[in-house]
Amino acid sequence: MHNFRELKIWQEGIKLAVEINQLCNDFPDYERYGLSSQMRRCSVSIPQIFCSCSNI
Repeated sequence: MHNFRELKIWQEGIKLAVEINQLCNDFPDYERYGLSSQMRRCSVSIPQIFCSCSNI
C-alpha cells in the first residue's frame, strides 16, 4: 500500500486547497454559502481523490 502523502500530486492539491481557502476569506459575506462554499469543497476533493485511489 502506498502512502498518499508522498505523492507530489497530493501535496500540490493540498497547497491549492489552502490557497483557495485563503482566497475565499476575502469574498463578500453574501458569497459565504454560495460560490465560496462550492470552491472550498471542490478544492478539498482534488487531493481526496488521490488519497482514495492510493488505497486500491
